[in-house]
Amino acid sequence: MKVDGRCHCGQITYEAIVDPKKVRLCHCTDCQMLTGSVYRVTVPAPRKTFVLRSGEPRIYVKTADSGTKRAHAFCPKCGTPIYSAAVSDPPTYSLRVGCLAQRRELRPTRQQWCRSALAWAMNLEGVPQTSGQ
Repeated sequence: MKVDGRCHCGQITYEAIVDPKKVRLCHCTDCQMLTGSVYRVTVPAPRKTFVLRSGEPRIYVKTADSGTKRAHAFCPKCGTPIYSAAVSDPPTYSLRVGCLAQRRELRPTRQQWCRSALAWAMNLEGVPQTSGQ
């Protein structure tokens, strides 16, 4: 599936080919902190299909408890997280689904790090809804 994405301010734009069956939702505490939310939703894009169309993301390198380093790319102007990848020679880019124009079509197929999940984030069924602000 071809996808295109951008940061909130539009400075960074990109496109890629992804497999919609590989959308993942992560509840780990690092993802909670790095998104400022309760989880992160990503889809991998093979390096050969990822094309940065405009802008240059800023990179933050995070070191996991395991010692693995991961490059997190974000817009230097608006701060929107764009992707994460290996620090050097990445085979894939983990695209942030919320930045993709096709996000409605990219439903998670698996959740991980559920032991870190906030209990209330696992079921929002009873929370009142409104269609706008």
